[in-house]
Amino acid sequence: MSNEKVSFVSEGAGIIPREVARFLSANKDAVIERALEKADASWKEIELVSFSQGPGIGNCLQVGLDAVREIGGKKKIPVVGVNHCCAHLEIGRLVTRARDPVLLYASGANTQIIAFEGRRYRVFGETLDVGIGNLLDKFARHLDLGFPGGPKLQELYYQATPEDFVPLPYTVKGMDLTFSGILTKAKQLADSKKYSKAALAYSLQEVVFAMLVEVSERALAHCAKDELLLGGGVACSKILQEKARIMCEERGARLFVPENALLVDNAAMIAWQGVLQKKAASRDYSALTIRPYERTDDVQAFWR
Repeated sequence: MSNEKVSFVSEGAGIIPREVARFLSANKDAVIERALEKADASWKEIELVSFSQGPGIGNCLQVGLDAVREIGGKKKIPVVGVNHCCAHLEIGRLVTRARDPVLLYASGANTQIIAFEGRRYRVFGETLDVGIGNLLDKFARHLDLGFPGGPKLQELYYQATPEDFVPLPYTVKGMDLTFSGILTKAKQLADSKKYSKAALAYSLQEVVFAMLVEVSERALAHCAKDELLLGGGVACSKILQEKARIMCEERGARLFVPENALLVDNAAMIAWQGVLQKKAASRDYSALTIRPYERTDDVQAFWR
């Protein structure tokens, strides 16, 4: 398997979509060539090209669409558009052999608890404001830890103890979550200089990961499922994995965690989702578009 990627890193506190799009456009050909070289494959051996239609930043999705249109036209290779969120779930099912899991999808922009019901991947809980990864990155920047913030906050977490815990808002609304209030309070406490960075990093992750696990457990009970699958870049957190493991053990469920390279956004998951869709349906894939606002539960999961 070749799973090449290139990442844009912002010098400021956020990203400007057109700058990211320019970066991706300038680097896409090199990434494609590296992928072919690593896989020891030629274009004659490629039978399918798939790309993410959404959700995501429209400028960046358009770069991917333009690239596959060019490849499909020049090389006469079928092209399939896929949903990014569904791809996270399906690559996890492939590599872990989970049968019918609830997916805790925790990434920079996305935080959803997803399960397959009624021929669709239904969202049983989600963030009502920012994604969990954005929360962690914003707080890490506030502490001058740089980007990405998750790994650095995890290092600080293990430098603290339960005695260092500082109360923060625990905001679960039914099956949904909100993180902006927690971030505001954590920033205020950091500015007060009353607590160490380690204490605040420990407290923040204790609270937000407990929130994720609570809603995941409720989804397991509601859907009568006994498998929890982690996906998304934040799922690389050893803290979150341990909390999920304890919860699953206590309720007799199984926890599945793919390797980190398949938790973060990656090419392999998009490729595999395309294979599933192409195998499952004899439908016209020629109408290629991007869908920046497509939700997980908008997609008819005809491949299952």
